[in-house]
Amino acid sequence: MSASRPLYRPDELARVFAPASIAVVGVSANPSAFGSITHANIAGPGRFAGPVYRVNAKYEQIDGQPCYPSIAALPQTPDCVFIAVARDAVEAVVTQCAQRGVGGVVLFASGYAETGLAERAAAQQRLLAIARGAGMRLLGPNCVGFMNYGLGVIGTFGTASFKGAPGAGAGGPIGLVSQSGAVGAALAQAQEHGLALSHMLTCGNASDIDVADQVAYLAADPACRAIACLFEGMADPQRFLHAAALCHEAGKPLVVHKLGTSERGAQAAVSHTGSVAGSQAAHRAAFEKAGVIVVDEVEALLDTTSFFAKAPPPRAPGVAVAAVSGGACIMLADKAEEAQVALPHPRPQTMAVLERLIPEYGAPGNPCDMTAQVLSTPENLNECFDALLADDQYGALVVPHTYAYAPATARIEIMGRAAARHGKIACAVWLTQHLEGPGAVETERNRHVALFRSMRHCMAALAQWNRRAERRAAQRPAAGRLSDAQAAAQAAALIEASPHATLTEREGKQVLATYGVPVVRDVLVQGEDEAVAAALDNGLPAVLKVESPDIAHKTEAGVVRLNLRNEAEVRAAFRQVMNNARAVTPPARISGVLVQPMLPQGTEIMVGGRIDPQFGPMVVVGLGGVFVELLKDTAARLAPVDAQEARRMLGELKGQAVLRGFRGAKSVDLERLAEIVARVSELLADQRERIAELDINPLICDGARIVAVDALIARRRDE
Repeated sequence: MSASRPLYRPDELARVFAPASIAVVGVSANPSAFGSITHANIAGPGRFAGPVYRVNAKYEQIDGQPCYPSIAALPQTPDCVFIAVARDAVEAVVTQCAQRGVGGVVLFASGYAETGLAERAAAQQRLLAIARGAGMRLLGPNCVGFMNYGLGVIGTFGTASFKGAPGAGAGGPIGLVSQSGAVGAALAQAQEHGLALSHMLTCGNASDIDVADQVAYLAADPACRAIACLFEGMADPQRFLHAAALCHEAGKPLVVHKLGTSERGAQAAVSHTGSVAGSQAAHRAAFEKAGVIVVDEVEALLDTTSFFAKAPPPRAPGVAVAAVSGGACIMLADKAEEAQVALPHPRPQTMAVLERLIPEYGAPGNPCDMTAQVLSTPENLNECFDALLADDQYGALVVPHTYAYAPATARIEIMGRAAARHGKIACAVWLTQHLEGPGAVETERNRHVALFRSMRHCMAALAQWNRRAERRAAQRPAAGRLSDAQAAAQAAALIEASPHATLTEREGKQVLATYGVPVVRDVLVQGEDEAVAAALDNGLPAVLKVESPDIAHKTEAGVVRLNLRNEAEVRAAFRQVMNNARAVTPPARISGVLVQPMLPQGTEIMVGGRIDPQFGPMVVVGLGGVFVELLKDTAARLAPVDAQEARRMLGELKGQAVLRGFRGAKSVDLERLAEIVARVSELLADQRERIAELDINPLICDGARIVAVDALIARRRDE
């Protein structure tokens, strides 16, 4: 990828992805040659309706049809040219295409920049320069091609699924964008069981057209209703976020599976926050802000996207579960709880219908075990589905498909009709292991029934569906700042005045205080007598901590002592922490010992952030102490956030029950905590040029009393 540039407009890509005429260079008498396969894929029966020219100087005819010696010899200028020749011959063909005014070229040849060899990267750059000099778009090199199924353009040298135009009977086709050509082709085979795809776009080395351009193109293309994207990464992710914004404006869901979950960016982190807020967390935070729907497993990508293509906006956040198996009901209830999807009990009028229809050995309710008896009577099954979907608590109905045989296919139609009547969505979870059995294709093609191959993926999609609707409904002008107008300047002066690469705890807390973050009071002392005097003045019990810019994690270094209740304990603790500090290797600079009051126990929360090299400032919140790295239960956003968004972050924590007063503990004032998180996010945004990481670990929360007892701020190092 060359220097950053604006996204290509849809009209700039139309001659590539929606051509009126095509040429394939490299077609030969050998039917197994890449060029021959590509031509057959595009020009085969029922495929592309426009002219598809063969180009190869070795032949005048192939299979009784004309073959042209060059692009210049063609009877018309093709919109798109697929180049299936050896790497050494590619540049000459690209030059011919540029001279002829071709709209775009697709390069299959590999062995360019992906090799890591300087001369191969230079060859790729020459191809790009030729194309851009002529205003011609370039897809690849090292690319498997693309498919526009609606036009019948199956532009690849591999075996490709094609079930005809995607609109017929489908519930809204989806566009697939994959940086990995092989994985994209594998996913596209979902058409074999009825999934409706409008496009499958790949980009290989992305020397010119990249994933962001392709997502932006599909955002404007009425042929697809939702976009699935297999995303690895790119040099300028802001372009991808711009493409995501175009999807948002078009009301078109964008579902992404991000490859490469390693946290290389966290390996050199100084703080606890930095260790959990690496590249993957930054991408998630950026996607969250852009309204992108993220799935953790590639197996969930197409099911989730197809669901979003079919589902109307939710009318209620609750979900109804109905099954003919008690075991399936229990499993779905487990997955609903895991995804935080509500399964409210049916309204009285709904229960009356269910109790009338379901035999006594069943279980009317939610989940609803209808039993096989109801299943055997289509009229009763219809009434059960209709009653549940009529209940105003439910936005969706989930039914596990436990056995695939021909009569069961009628169940899908009954579900679909009931969902259509009430303007809602039904989800069929394909529990049977007869994966392509009777009913699979019918489910995919039903406009009102979404097929899932996993209970977890189904409930996760429903949670995302509700979340997306909430966010779109809550769109509002940005809230005003919480921190004082002078905070940014005051904090900047404090940071710049510190001589240390990592601010001391005392310096860090001074910076936090300028933003209105409550911090514990402390006194810096140099000897035992001073420590005792400060402890008595602050009030016992006391805490002693060595202050050093070289000891980031004080507990691990043994330079912290807690709950010191008398003068003798303070003196002994002073000697212990100083001895431990002097034993640190390499030798640490010691500023003295901080004396603080010992705060009452409370819930420990970590709040911090880092400046991501690609996305900028990011705020992170999670359970505090050592649990932040042990459990990795955190939520992250790009900074700044307002208090309402910070409150959503707290609601995402798996351990959020701790905040609500777990096992009799006092509940945390979540509104106050959210305000503090928002203030920290403003600090991160304001000081992005001065700091690299920030860590408050812990904030001790006891009801509405929330106090930072430790702070670490690592300054930005100029490269």
